[in-house]
Amino acid sequence: MRIGIPEALLFQRYEPIIRTFFNNLEVDVVYSGPSNQDILERGIRNCVDEACLPMKLFQGHVSKLSEECDKVVVPRLMKCEFGDSICPKFSGLPELVGKGNYQSRFIFSDPLYLNDRAKLEQVVVKQGKQLEVPKENIRRAFRAAEAAMNIRKAVYRAETDFADAAGMGESEETKNPGERRESRVALLGHPYNISDSFANRNLINKLKRLEIEVITGEEMQEKDFNKQLTGLMKAPYWMFYRENFGKAGALLESRSIDGILYVSSFCCGTDSVIIEMIKSRIGDFPMLVLKIDEHTAEAGIDTRLEAFSELLERRRYHEAHLS
Repeated sequence: MRIGIPEALLFQRYEPIIRTFFNNLEVDVVYSGPSNQDILERGIRNCVDEACLPMKLFQGHVSKLSEECDKVVVPRLMKCEFGDSICPKFSGLPELVGKGNYQSRFIFSDPLYLNDRAKLEQVVVKQGKQLEVPKENIRRAFRAAEAAMNIRKAVYRAETDFADAAGMGESEETKNPGERRESRVALLGHPYNISDSFANRNLINKLKRLEIEVITGEEMQEKDFNKQLTGLMKAPYWMFYRENFGKAGALLESRSIDGILYVSSFCCGTDSVIIEMIKSRIGDFPMLVLKIDEHTAEAGIDTRLEAFSELLERRRYHEAHLS
């Protein structure tokens, strides 16, 4: 039996865990590979018009794999590893991308609670039986994936100061941003918008060509986020709200960045809240919001990035030469 795994949405976030699980299952696995124009066109043809770009791309990955595999992994994610909620589309993902006659091939589509070990193991063992794999092999693969998840959690919760770990403490160039040769920006947004170079039109390479240093905040731990949440009236409901708001606040306080670049999918409901909360936190600090969808053109992104780069350079120059 051949199992297809779409390399889209949260695949990059959980890639070590996913690969560990299926490697230990010892089944024939096919990964869909990076997004491309053919995958996007498949997604546009099969997905509802109102869906965001990441969902259309995921639909395209599923469509491609459905022609090559017996089963396709389409998870129904309810809660993330720390108990946070996520975009509601994830809880209805099998139905959202199930257009056509291949929904019966979906696997691991029962509700997944990554923060509840007992529920998660129960679902994995139940769904794993469809792969014609002995129960003991499934449990062994689950334990290996759980170990990989625990390593990720340990790193995430490590008691390391973020500024020191990232090498961005109070150095001379941090105190005097005008003396740095390159501008430095925090690249924020949902991980699938940042990690998918096809979706964001090779954004990181564009920033490098403009001599802009990119910081994603991947080095941050949970305590860095939580420090930034103490002043909020209500704890963030969504995982990416907590992470992006926390990253923005922590990086701003560390004086390690010149601006924030937020990549957002057009019509993303959660981002409409997250972006406004970040803006209220950072005040007049430079922030560029890039909206992307299937119609986004390279030229439009290039123009906005060039203008933002010039703004950052001018701001650094004036800060360095204030009398």
